[in-house]
Amino acid sequence: MFVLLIAVLTAGIAFGAVPISVADMYNALLHLFQGKPAGNIYEGVFIQLRLPRVLLCAITGSILAVSGVLMQGLFRNPIVEPGLVGTSSGAALGASIVFVLAPAFSPAMKSFTGPWLLPLAAFCGALLASFIVYSLAKNARRVSVLSLLLIGIAINAVCLSGTGFMSYIARDPQARSITFWNLGTFSGASWQQVFIVGSIAVIGFIISFRYSKQLNALLLGEEEALYLGVDPDRLKKRIMLLNTAMVAVATAFVGVIAFMGLIVPHVLRLLIGSDNKRLLPAAILLGAALLTLADMCARLLLAPAELPIGIITSIVGAPVFIILLKRFDLMQNKGGEHA
Repeated sequence: MFVLLIAVLTAGIAFGAVPISVADMYNALLHLFQGKPAGNIYEGVFIQLRLPRVLLCAITGSILAVSGVLMQGLFRNPIVEPGLVGTSSGAALGASIVFVLAPAFSPAMKSFTGPWLLPLAAFCGALLASFIVYSLAKNARRVSVLSLLLIGIAINAVCLSGTGFMSYIARDPQARSITFWNLGTFSGASWQQVFIVGSIAVIGFIISFRYSKQLNALLLGEEEALYLGVDPDRLKKRIMLLNTAMVAVATAFVGVIAFMGLIVPHVLRLLIGSDNKRLLPAAILLGAALLTLADMCARLLLAPAELPIGIITSIVGAPVFIILLKRFDLMQNKGGEHA
């Protein structure tokens, strides 16, 4: 998977509206480390545009894949992903509010928050949406998977309605930004975004690895996990908070990208099993590779125009989701199993 990731990253950098050779990549990095300016336009495109875009894409893919592993391990069901429980749509609503209302914010507030204003708003929206879904789906001491999905769909609809309302009252440039942002894009990637999202990703991944054993214990059931010294309620709260933080920050900068948290964990379980100690690092690699590949397709299919990456992931992810629903019989009357 590491070799696959390196190959995909190299291809993602090389192919595009402006092709970049491996020699240009090497020379650009050499000049960068020596403190010299770019030698030609290809080196400039590589350093200023293509490299931060590919890195941000890879980091985002890793975040979404790891979030999917965490959510599926938490609820012990392979059809749960951040987008289905309201996290992504809640983050989208919070971000759209900033798009529209930011001009009315005080200069002091803008100066205090700086580049964190959008991620903070997205985090608050994602946290609120996830908390509502989890609270409504909780019955006694269990969480019904079917209820979780149905309530998640309802909360998604509410958040999408809120985002649509913000688009309606927005001016044309703001509405256009919201529309394209909701479809997902990496066209505005910058080194600052790479640093912010990458920092959150590293912290989130380290914390995720610490919970891998507890998630493995939870696979046996909540009572069995409790006998093994795991507090299921505390684990659920921490995983939900961790998942919300990672997805919200990534979504705030690149928009809504659906189904990545669903496809990658399921593919990995078919390949290497359900051990979270192996799933989490594998999800980092495969999620980065697949989303980078999807972004490359979005740039090349209608070149020189660019497709929103959310269209690519949805076209692939929706059929996979339907297949999983049919496979686990959740579209039948007996689908009300509990996690």
